[in-house]
Amino acid sequence: MVGTDIGKFEVRAICRWAKGEWERPWRVKNPSQLAELVAVLQELRQGRELAVAMEPSGTYGDALRQALHDAHIEVQRVSTKATHDYAEVFDGVPSQHDGKDAAVVAELAAYGKGSVWEYQASSAWEQELKYWVDWMEGQRRILQMWLGRIEALLARHWPEATRLLKVSSATLLKAMSCYGGPAALAADAEAAARLARWGGKYLRADKVTELLASARSSTGVRQGAWEVRQLRDYATQAFEARRAFRHSQRQLRRLAEGHTVLQAQGRAVGVPTACVLWTCVGDPRDYDSGGAYRKAMGLNLVERSSGTYQGQLRISKRGHPRSRQWLYFAALRLVQKAGVKRWFHAKKARDGQQGKRALVAVMRRLVLALHRVAVHGQTFDARRLFPAEAQARSKPSASVP
Repeated sequence: MVGTDIGKFEVRAICRWAKGEWERPWRVKNPSQLAELVAVLQELRQGRELAVAMEPSGTYGDALRQALHDAHIEVQRVSTKATHDYAEVFDGVPSQHDGKDAAVVAELAAYGKGSVWEYQASSAWEQELKYWVDWMEGQRRILQMWLGRIEALLARHWPEATRLLKVSSATLLKAMSCYGGPAALAADAEAAARLARWGGKYLRADKVTELLASARSSTGVRQGAWEVRQLRDYATQAFEARRAFRHSQRQLRRLAEGHTVLQAQGRAVGVPTACVLWTCVGDPRDYDSGGAYRKAMGLNLVERSSGTYQGQLRISKRGHPRSRQWLYFAALRLVQKAGVKRWFHAKKARDGQQGKRALVAVMRRLVLALHRVAVHGQTFDARRLFPAEAQARSKPSASVP
């Protein structure tokens, strides 16, 4: 068994023989000496069984995995958490360094604590899906950054605007991109027609009138030339990010057309969120239970207790944080629906008005439902997330004597 520790510039590899004997660690430059490492491993496996053990180290180890796959050398995956916990057991010292980490990985794999980790190139469909998910998330972050700055500027120069329209409103962003502030908007005789055209059917005529009136009578701080340019440029960047974000969502819906799993989960949390979950944890049909699917997202409960100390349960937060973030957004929408809203507020009251804990509880139930609708083809029904609550509501109230 050859254990490895993958770094950005260097790979440490160490050979462990079947009898528990060790060779000295090898230092391999990443990626210039990977071909030489594979050649040595091919020579080493002549007349014997050989496998290479690795930790999931982001993208730094992907080139080595591909090279080992091309050379038909077995690769085993060892959990990073397992290597961390085993460090002190290995030599009695809790320290960790590259050479020791490689040896720990090799020993754990030799003891059967690794799993076969085959390299598979992504299909064209999956590559495109990952591209649009990553692009959507990047544009969302950019949009949030600009919206935060715009809101601060509007609070200073035009505080009345955010009382009438959301900062993320396309109409408001278009107006700020065009005029840069309330003064130029109020001075334009064609402003009403432009606002109506930008808002379309989503902007009522009375809202246009109120917005123009607030621009004329705003109590905000008067803008200088550079402050006008600042708000205009920020709004332009925000509007472009918003448009790119919406475009990526449309592309994801296109890719999900005819896909059974994404469509089934999309009816519960929305197709873009279903695509995010697919790219983060893979096909839900590859998990043997909803609990395993939930654990892959880091939503399983863990406890740290010892003796008289009893720790509180918390989620492990293992796996990709993006899946939990988008599930959190989905839970925020879900708690407004019948069958969930009442339970959410009851849970929030029991926990001392801690809404975040109640939302996490909804997320945990939601993941199980997503696995069930994807694997078993059941139709999602929000009222079935908390069946005890639904039964309580269906029971007739007792009559007063």
